[in-house]
Amino acid sequence: MAEAATALARAVHGAAVTREVTLDAGALAALPAVARRHVPAATLLVVADDRTWEAAGRRAAALLAGDGRTVEWLVLPGTPRLKPATDHADAIAARIAAGAALPVAVGSGVVNDLVKRAAGVTGVPYLVVATAASMDGYAASGAALHEDGFKRTFPCPPPVAVVADIDVVATAPARMAAWGYGDLAGKIVAGADWIVADALEEEAIAAGPFGLVQENLQDWLAAPERLRGGARDALRGLMEGLLVTGFAMQAHGTSRPASGSDHQFSHLWEMEGLSVDGEPVAHGACVGVGCVAMLALYEWLLAQAPTGADIAPALARHPTPERIAAEVAAAFPGSPIAGAAAIEATAKHPTPERLRRRLERLVAIWPTLRARLAPRLPSAREMRRRLAACGGPGHPEEIGIDLATLAADCRRARLIRRRYTALDLLADLGWLDRAIAATFAPGVSWSRGEALRAG
Repeated sequence: MAEAATALARAVHGAAVTREVTLDAGALAALPAVARRHVPAATLLVVADDRTWEAAGRRAAALLAGDGRTVEWLVLPGTPRLKPATDHADAIAARIAAGAALPVAVGSGVVNDLVKRAAGVTGVPYLVVATAASMDGYAASGAALHEDGFKRTFPCPPPVAVVADIDVVATAPARMAAWGYGDLAGKIVAGADWIVADALEEEAIAAGPFGLVQENLQDWLAAPERLRGGARDALRGLMEGLLVTGFAMQAHGTSRPASGSDHQFSHLWEMEGLSVDGEPVAHGACVGVGCVAMLALYEWLLAQAPTGADIAPALARHPTPERIAAEVAAAFPGSPIAGAAAIEATAKHPTPERLRRRLERLVAIWPTLRARLAPRLPSAREMRRRLAACGGPGHPEEIGIDLATLAADCRRARLIRRRYTALDLLADLGWLDRAIAATFAPGVSWSRGEALRAG
């Protein structure tokens, strides 16, 4: 893990906004000194939910007060799980403005994103105390929040500093580390999707951010079974990977280094309120299942050999913008998602000439592209095994999604983001329905991915 730790140091050194990460056992004790260096205002506002307040917020407030700061706090309800809604961020922003305070977020995904958005709206810096290795957004630019029923990433600066105490992280429920593992596993698919987009001249790879995530990804994902047992070194390695991924997004200015078709499933399910036994399914759990699904579709795709003979039929099947609009409307009937999805789907819909050029290039480079993708993609079976080893879901039925719904959601997930992924490549070829039927249809037996079908 030495190289991974070096990657974190390199990421911090090159960051535009986040100037310090304190990642260690007992790191919370360093919070006052970190705050003095990066948020020098007299008044600080500690923001937590009722769970993270008990995990670290109360102590964080006491440490800061003991350093001579005026400390206020805002404890949000954590049960049922706090929703990442812009209304909550606006309320935090109002509290920041009213008290002329600089915020300290104590929590993980939702708390961090709410405070990040509030700090961005009010134009002040903030720092974050991480309480779980559950997601990759600590050091990322932008906050993923729901507004009017649609989940979008709002541009806003990342924290000026991150304090991650492994002793605190280790007290979080074990399933939260499994969620973080799922979120990190999705970077395998995100990287493959970016390679595809770059190869087809849709979005060039930015070598620095791409390398930050991909160079050490296999090391970070190597020992999932040790996470389940709460091994401190495994938790630290997971936190390093999640933090570095956030820095890659910070460097690139978008989520492209960390988010591909795997996340499109997650965003869809989260927007539609997917829950199991009344509890919303966590982001990382959704990403893990989306990752397994996309690895299965990649297996099918890499077994094919597109040729020039496929181009004319693909062009003949190419839908008009009117058909795309109708597809979106049918996919999200009466849903607030429909309007934003129509904008996203239309934005990436190619003209017939652009599609022709894209497919001609695909045919010309396919052997090279396939050779580049194949070694970096584990099988769906293997990824499901890894997720199970750390206690996370890997089969859609574990998060309340049957295979028929998953098949439909392969089509719908493609419509909610303009980012080019393997789902779009399959759609360009007119193969998306074939790939879904070969991979997820009831009763179909398929090779390496067959573990996905097993209950």
